[in-house]
Amino acid sequence: MNFIRLLRQKGIFMGFLSGLFHSRDKPTNSTNGSSYRFLFGGSNSDKAVNERSAMQMTTVYACVRILSGSIAGLPVHIYKYKYTDSGSKEKAIKHPLYRLIHDEPNPEMTSFVFRETLMTHLLLYGNAYAQIIRNGKGEVIALYPLMPNRMSVDRDDKGHLYYQYQMQDSDAPTMKNGTVILKPSDVLHVPGLGFDGLVGYSPIAMTKNAIGLAIATEEYGAKFFANGATPGDILEYPGTVKNPEAVRESWKKGFSGNNSHKVAVLEEGMKYTPIGISPEQAQFLETRKFQINEIARIFRVPPHMVGDLEKSSFSNIEQQSLEFVKYTLDPWVIRWEQSIQRALLSRDEKAAYFVKFNLEGLLRGDYQSRMNGYAIGRQNGWMSANDIRELENLDRIPAEDGGDLYLINGNMLPLKNAGAFADTPTDDGKEEKTDEEVLELEEPNGDQRGDAGTDTGKNPVPERDHRRGKLV
Repeated sequence: MNFIRLLRQKGIFMGFLSGLFHSRDKPTNSTNGSSYRFLFGGSNSDKAVNERSAMQMTTVYACVRILSGSIAGLPVHIYKYKYTDSGSKEKAIKHPLYRLIHDEPNPEMTSFVFRETLMTHLLLYGNAYAQIIRNGKGEVIALYPLMPNRMSVDRDDKGHLYYQYQMQDSDAPTMKNGTVILKPSDVLHVPGLGFDGLVGYSPIAMTKNAIGLAIATEEYGAKFFANGATPGDILEYPGTVKNPEAVRESWKKGFSGNNSHKVAVLEEGMKYTPIGISPEQAQFLETRKFQINEIARIFRVPPHMVGDLEKSSFSNIEQQSLEFVKYTLDPWVIRWEQSIQRALLSRDEKAAYFVKFNLEGLLRGDYQSRMNGYAIGRQNGWMSANDIRELENLDRIPAEDGGDLYLINGNMLPLKNAGAFADTPTDDGKEEKTDEEVLELEEPNGDQRGDAGTDTGKNPVPERDHRRGKLV
């Protein structure tokens, strides 16, 4: 052991010996021998299941295409916190990462293709990796996808993480068939569902038995229909058949495949007995239909999105689409947002900036539902006309025309003010009096009129102006 320790200190410890004598007191987190070993070997159906054979299944391909395209098509922005009383945010368009994430992460691909590629890796392998290229100032200038099946994650003797990537001829001319060690600061890692929180496990590998059954069912159907959808038959001969294999091959060549359903001419004494389709063969389509739902359940994709409309209706298909956004896309979006912030933003930038995928476009619903929601927001004072027009991609109304006004219905008031309108002031600023004035008749004395000083012999009632009208 002292000799091995000496070799290790000198840095000449051989790789194969490290696997035999490598030991440390800290827990080991590694992709080596974890998720990828599930991909080797067959499933319970004796079918080899890996990421490429699984993608040949129409349901798997449809689910991967839907999820990767949905994540890639979402608008993604970098926002900056505005430390004001309103607590609002604004797009950090001038930030160096904004162009990389929103437009093009590298000169070879767009943001859509980049995110679609990484999301495909995440769905098939359980992990998505991208190399971070930085300049001399430490700023991110490019992002390049890396193949997950050639990446391994491990810890060194001090417990620090490192990424080991196996290069190929197509990667870089200067690193042919070599191994590159990458630091965590040089890798954008989006892990999937895992056991240790370090690496994710492949959904294809963990559900290989269900996918293997679907592959076996599809192969059985291909062979069954290639034979003209006819099961095996029986040829009876009264005598002894000297070469039964030759007779079998002759019959198969003449009345199977493209020659099926032809008229057969039997020799003397021969008898043809067809065998009916067994109940197991009759349940072939039901088995395939079940596997479609099974694979869709693995990826949490509604069946109607992969073409299965058996249990979908006009009333529930919209609700299923909204649940797809909430329960399927939203967890993936959170993984992406937090991984980008952790790997691409510095410690000081994390307090001022954040990354956000916009899911509002997928949650808008139909036109009538949107209009009803806008009306509620407008009438309750938490949406202005311009807020609504921005969501509908319409031009803004100038502020002087009332586009930024927040209005509210007048029939809503604080609870403490309920029933207090008796003492509310009128328009002239004076409180309204509810007591009626008592009008008294004057004595029939002309001297008390004060206007003409003459007596007309009548009992006059002076003219008085009252707020409720003119009394005579």
